[in-house]
Amino acid sequence: MQPRLSVFAEGLDHPEGVAVHPDGSLWCGGEAGQIYRIDPSGMKVEEVACTGGFVLGIAFSPDLKWLAVCDLKRRAVLRLNLSDMQLQVLAEVVDEWHFNIPNYPVFDRIGRVYVSESGDFGKQLGRIFRFDLEDQGKLWAGGDLVFANGLALDNREEYLYVVESFLPGISRYPIMSDGTAGPRELFINGLREVPDGLAFDLAGNLYCSCYAPSRIYKIGADRNPTVLVEDPTCHALSNCTNIAFGGAGFDTLFASNLGRWHITRIECGVLGAPLACHQARVRV
Repeated sequence: MQPRLSVFAEGLDHPEGVAVHPDGSLWCGGEAGQIYRIDPSGMKVEEVACTGGFVLGIAFSPDLKWLAVCDLKRRAVLRLNLSDMQLQVLAEVVDEWHFNIPNYPVFDRIGRVYVSESGDFGKQLGRIFRFDLEDQGKLWAGGDLVFANGLALDNREEYLYVVESFLPGISRYPIMSDGTAGPRELFINGLREVPDGLAFDLAGNLYCSCYAPSRIYKIGADRNPTVLVEDPTCHALSNCTNIAFGGAGFDTLFASNLGRWHITRIECGVLGAPLACHQARVRV
C-alpha cells in the first residue's frame, strides 16, 4: 500500500522547486518568478519575492542568510537575501559558459553551493558548477551529461548525485579529499520516464521524483528502484518535479507539482536526511 497523499497547500503558480526551512515553513517558486513561503500548517501562502522570470530549483544556505534560486527565464543563478528579501544575481556566466537552463542548487555543510546546468534539450551539454564561500564559481564536473537536473549529497557528503533526465537515470561523482570531482559513476539507469528531483532519507535510501509519469521512486543500497507513490490521474501528483523532507517529525515528504497549483504531502513515515540548513535541528 502506498503512503497517503494529500494537498498541503494550493493556489501556487505551477511550482517546480521546493525547500523546507528549519522553522517548518515550505518555500517554492512559480513560473512567473514568484517565490512563496508557506507556513507549517499549509494554510497561509505568502509571496515574499519575485524574480520576474521562471523559478526552478531553490535551496537554503547553511547559515540561513540566503536562498539560492535557479531561474530559467533569466538564465541565471540568483541570491535571495532572507533579511530583506532582496534579490541579487549570483552568476549568469561561469568559466565562459552562459547559463542556459540553471536547474537545481544544493549546499554542502561548509556553505559551498553546487548548481546543475541542464545544457539544452536533445544535447549532452549538462554540467555542474560549484560556488565557494566568496561566491566564486567554477566548473566542477560534467560537460556531457544528458540534461543535468536534480542534485543531492549523501548523508556523509562523500558523493554528489545528479539526475540525467533524458538518460534517463542517476549518476554520481565522488567528492575527493581536495574537493574536486572524481570520475562519474552511473548509479542507476532506465528510470521511467523523466526523472527530475532527489532526496535522501536518514537510512540512506534515495528518492527520485519524476516529471513523467507522476511517480516517486525509492532506491535502496541494492540500487533496485521501487515505486513509492504514483498517481495515474495526475491530480494529487502532477509532473512532480522536486521533493523535500519536512514536517513536525521530519518524516513527511513534500512534492512540487509543475503540472498543477499545489504542494503534495506524502506521509511516508520515514525520517528524512537533514540538509546543510537543518544541521542545528536534526543531527545525522
